[in-house]
Amino acid sequence: MDDKIRQQTINNHIQKDAFANYLGAKVEIIQPGQSRVSLIVNDNMTNFHGSTHGGIIFAISDMAFAAACNSHGKIAVALNVSICFLKPTYPGDHLVAEAKEEHSGRRTALYNIKIYNKNTGELVAKSQDQAYRKNEWFV
Repeated sequence: MDDKIRQQTINNHIQKDAFANYLGAKVEIIQPGQSRVSLIVNDNMTNFHGSTHGGIIFAISDMAFAAACNSHGKIAVALNVSICFLKPTYPGDHLVAEAKEEHSGRRTALYNIKIYNKNTGELVAKSQDQAYRKNEWFV
């Protein structure tokens, strides 16, 4: 399979993420090992303080991680995730999560994810995630 067609097939598979689609998140693979997810926060995504629920921030970080670690076409799942929440966001804010592969071994890989507010440029959260690669390809 030609590399361009292979990458498009991988991208098409990742676009089937039902939860991302439910939230209205846009998931894109930048290149193998890197991805970006964007989401505009709405009123239904807030906690009782009126700020963005931590689960939403975790979710877009996790979506970016999933897209990046599966961007090679091999099935990968989360093994460990550590996230630090740094600043609050609110309805109307445009969140962007960018994942970058830092290490890729035979069975495990490590990713750094930065989540920032596109409106202000501020770093909102940072995550370090470890993936386990199954010996199974989806493309």
